[in-house]
Amino acid sequence: MQRTEALTLADAVFPRIQADSKIAALARDLALMVGFAGFVALCAQMAVQLPWTTVPITGQTFAALVTGGALGAWRGAGSLSIYMLMGMIGIPVLAPVNPGISGSWDVHFILPWNGSNALPWDISSGGYIVGFILAAALVGYLAERQWDRKPWVHLGMFLGNVLIYVPGILWLAYLIGSGWEHPVAQKPLGDLIAGSGTWDKALKGGLYPFIVGDLMKLFLASLTLPAAWGLVARFRDRAETPPSATSRQT
Repeated sequence: MQRTEALTLADAVFPRIQADSKIAALARDLALMVGFAGFVALCAQMAVQLPWTTVPITGQTFAALVTGGALGAWRGAGSLSIYMLMGMIGIPVLAPVNPGISGSWDVHFILPWNGSNALPWDISSGGYIVGFILAAALVGYLAERQWDRKPWVHLGMFLGNVLIYVPGILWLAYLIGSGWEHPVAQKPLGDLIAGSGTWDKALKGGLYPFIVGDLMKLFLASLTLPAAWGLVARFRDRAETPPSATSRQT
C-alpha cells in the first residue's frame, strides 16, 4: 500500500491510501468533517455572556481556525457548513442561549450541555456562523500551501479571523438598523446593545469586546497546528527508523 502525499494535517494523521476506492475516500472525508463539526460544537459550549451585547464570547473562533487548518479548504468549509446545518435542523450545537438581557455576566464551560439551535438569520450571532465557514475555507486554502507550518501561520489565522468579523458585524448592524425584535427579550435588538447609533452599537456589540480574546485564540491556533505537525513528524521518524542492531559477544 502506498500513501498519498499529505497536503493537510488531517491527511498526515489519517493518510489516504492510493488503493482506496472513491467511496472509501469520501467516507473518510465525511467522517473528518463531522468529527470536526463536533469539535466546534464542543468549543461553542465554552461561553462567556457579556451584559451589554447579545453576542457571546465562545471558543468557536479557535475551533473554526483549527478546523480549516487541519482539514484544508473544502473540507474545512464543509465541516463548518455541517455545523451550521446541525443547528438549523434542531441539534443543540450552537452557543448556550443567554440573550444578554439580564444585564449580568454569565460563564458556561461545556457541562451541563446547554447548546442551542436556530436558523442563522434568526439570531444576532448568525453572521459569525457564516463567517466561520469563510474563515475555515481561507485558512484551509493557506494550510494546503503549508502556511500552517511556516512562520506566517499567524498572518493566516489573522486573515481568517477578519473573515469571521465581516459578515458577523454586517448582519448585526442590519438587525439593529432594521429594528429587529429579539425573540426572547421581545425588544428591538438596538435596545439590548450599548451604543448611540447603528454602527456604534454594531461595533460595541460585535467587535470591540472580542478583540483581545480573539487575538489570544488565533495565537493559540497558530501554536496548535505547527505543534501538531511536529508531533506527526516525530512519530513518523520513529516509525520509519529501523531498530538498531545489537551485537552479541560469545
